[in-house]
Amino acid sequence: MTFSALDYTVFIGYIIFIIGLGLYVSREKKGHEKNSSDYFLASKALPWWAIGASLIAANISAEQFIGMSGSGYVIGLGIATYEWTAAITLIVVAKFFLPIFLKEGIYTMPQLLEIRYDRRVRTGLAVFWLLLYIFVNLTSVMYLGALALRTIMGVPLMWGIIGLAVFSALYTIYGGLKAVAWTDVVQVMVLIVGGLITTFFALNAVSGGHGVLAGFGDLLKQAPEKFDMILDKSNPNYSELPGLGVLLGGMWMAHFFYWGCNQYITQRALAARNIKEAQRGLMFGGYLKLLTPLIVVIPGIVAFALKADIAKPDEAYPWLLSTFVPVGLKGLAFAALIAAIVSSLSSMVNSTATIFSMDIYKQIIKKNASEKQLVLTGRIASAIALIVAVLIAPTLTTLEQAFQFIQEFTGFISPGIFAIFIFGLFWKKATANSALWAAVLTIPLSLGIKILIPTLPFLNRMGVVFLILSAIVIVITLIESREDSPKAIKIDKGLFHTDTVFNVGAIGIFAILAVFYTIWW
Repeated sequence: MTFSALDYTVFIGYIIFIIGLGLYVSREKKGHEKNSSDYFLASKALPWWAIGASLIAANISAEQFIGMSGSGYVIGLGIATYEWTAAITLIVVAKFFLPIFLKEGIYTMPQLLEIRYDRRVRTGLAVFWLLLYIFVNLTSVMYLGALALRTIMGVPLMWGIIGLAVFSALYTIYGGLKAVAWTDVVQVMVLIVGGLITTFFALNAVSGGHGVLAGFGDLLKQAPEKFDMILDKSNPNYSELPGLGVLLGGMWMAHFFYWGCNQYITQRALAARNIKEAQRGLMFGGYLKLLTPLIVVIPGIVAFALKADIAKPDEAYPWLLSTFVPVGLKGLAFAALIAAIVSSLSSMVNSTATIFSMDIYKQIIKKNASEKQLVLTGRIASAIALIVAVLIAPTLTTLEQAFQFIQEFTGFISPGIFAIFIFGLFWKKATANSALWAAVLTIPLSLGIKILIPTLPFLNRMGVVFLILSAIVIVITLIESREDSPKAIKIDKGLFHTDTVFNVGAIGIFAILAVFYTIWW
């Protein structure tokens, strides 16, 4: 790709600005030493717009820009189901999950499991999350980001991985969630504007220079098979998106695990000023999710329609960026991609540090740890997580569709974790032993069904595993006791009340989605 002096200036200026902003907002008042609330929960002072922006910045990463564009190239608009149904999930989580989380005053999701069950469940799930974040999430984001750097700028893969890790580390390790969340506000604006620039020029290319709307119309004509939201069994990609099973089955397990039980997502809401700000933040995030496919899926379909000269689907987005975005705007469009990558890296690193510090170090290694020691431990854990991920990321070079790999691998544990949370929050009888068995069996069950029924789509498999684990939780609980658990979550009358702004916003999301699915059913 040919970068002009202006492109380099924009790109390098963006990097310097983000690092400077992260360090600036992380400063503490004279005489105040950063404590665990400052470092892990941004002093519990985030407003709704910062929460919503940070949620999406944490979520949209290389796996969307690169991976989902690749899936858009192969599958089409159907992959947007992940984004659009996530908006519904955010509304449900905001109304029914957040009030409980904030009422309990937790730092981490494993901490809630000890409140509801016992320490065994807390520690087991903490280890699960640490392994998932480091060996799947961090490594895949680094690899995909470095792949983009190699394709667009010719940066060797390993140096790209190291560069992204260093960029994230420069402000995340020092500043914690406060640095991550406030830089995310800027990064989400950059990734949306920069992403739309790529989509604009790509669609304009489809129309032969006659504009975006004409380009979209031509795209519908040139690749009509890529605009089916619900795939039938004759579609070669049915195993990835199994028809109505997408809307009625296991995808909801993935969504509620990710948006409702996942530390690096819920941590932003836990850092809210109050419940109203937290709920409005998730609602705002839902609207941003409706916009996401225009930025990350449509470009992949455009690359397919234009018969992109690429070796594998995950090269679709970098190809568009290098081919159609004019000199002078490439720097901003590329900054958007880097913004998505680094914001997700920073979020995952900070949440990895939070779980290790609060659920492992403080609970097992040093129970009387001081606030200063917790912050130091968080910084050390952040650095180690990045180093491990840097060493592992190059091994992912054999992936064809990274987004699908991430979803399937995460799907091995999401049914069990979701079962533990849903029964813990809303069934007062659930016991600690039943939750522990769900945690222990989720991976063996998922792998067993994958081996025994290889033709079963992984989304449907998640649904089946969730139903089996639910039955196990119920049976074990009823064998142990038919009384309410003494550690059951107390739900007060009015706990799930939401204000008018949230309710109207939620109705708007449902209405927009109804229109989308009616058009592209």
